[in-house]
Amino acid sequence: MRMLVVDAFTDRPFAGNPAGVCLLAEPADPAWMQRVAAEMKHAETAFVRPLDDPDAGWELRWFTPLAEVALCGHATLAAAHALGTTATADPGAPIRFRTLHSGVLTVTGGDGGAGLSMDFPAVPAGPAEAPEGLAAALGAEIRWTGRSAQNDLLAEVADARTVRGLAPDAAALARIDARGVIATARADAGSGHDFVSRFFAPRLLPGDGEDPVTGSAHCTLGPFWGERFGRDTLTGYQASARGGAVRVALRGDRVVLSGSAVTVLDGTLHA
Repeated sequence: MRMLVVDAFTDRPFAGNPAGVCLLAEPADPAWMQRVAAEMKHAETAFVRPLDDPDAGWELRWFTPLAEVALCGHATLAAAHALGTTATADPGAPIRFRTLHSGVLTVTGGDGGAGLSMDFPAVPAGPAEAPEGLAAALGAEIRWTGRSAQNDLLAEVADARTVRGLAPDAAALARIDARGVIATARADAGSGHDFVSRFFAPRLLPGDGEDPVTGSAHCTLGPFWGERFGRDTLTGYQASARGGAVRVALRGDRVVLSGSAVTVLDGTLHA
C-alpha cells in the first residue's frame, strides 16, 4: 500500500501539521488501521479507499495513535492533497469523502497542491461554565468559555501573547471532560491574521497533547470570531511550534477551511 506523509496548512516542509495518508484498494480492519496510526505517531493518519457511491468517490477515516476520531481537518486536507498529487483522483475535480460520523466532505481547488478548500460542518460553541481547574491547567486567566457539539472547550484568553506563551499541564487537562481545549485570542494588529489559537487534546494525543494545526477546531473558531468581527471571512493562525494558517469562510451551517499542503514522504507500507 502507498503511504505518504503530508504537512498540512503550510506551504513549506516541516511546518504545519503532519498527517499520514494510507491509500487503500479495499476495506481494512479498524484494529489494523489503529496499529498503523500508532506506528506512524502523527496526530492523525488518514485511510482512504475508492467507493462506488454516487455521492462520494472515497471513504475516509481518521485515527490518532490512540483512537479513531469523528472529524479531522488537517488529515482531510492531506488526503485530498495526496490523491491529487499522485493522480489517484481526477486532476482538478472535486474530491468527495464519505465519512462515518461527519457525512460527505468535499474538497476543491487546484491539483492537490496549494489552495485546497474543505467544506465542513460548522460546530459553534455555546456559552458554558468553565470546568473546575481549567484555568489552572491552562495556566492563564480565561475571559470566556464555551463548549461545542464535538465536546471541545473554547477558552478565550487575554491576547495573542498569552496564547503563544501557554505551557499547560497535560495531565490536569486530561482530567477535564472534553475532547480537547481550544485556547484563542485576537491576533496582534498588523500580523496578517484575525485570531490565533492553540489546541490541546491529551486524551487523544501522546506527549504534551498539543496538535500543531487543527482544522476541526476552526469549525468552532470560525463562528466564534465571525460573530465578534462581524465578518464571514477570516484568517486564523495556530501558534504551535510548527505553526500554520487556516483561511475560514462562513457559509450558514457550513465552514469552508482553506490551506496549502506539502508532501514530505512517499513510500510503501509493508504490513
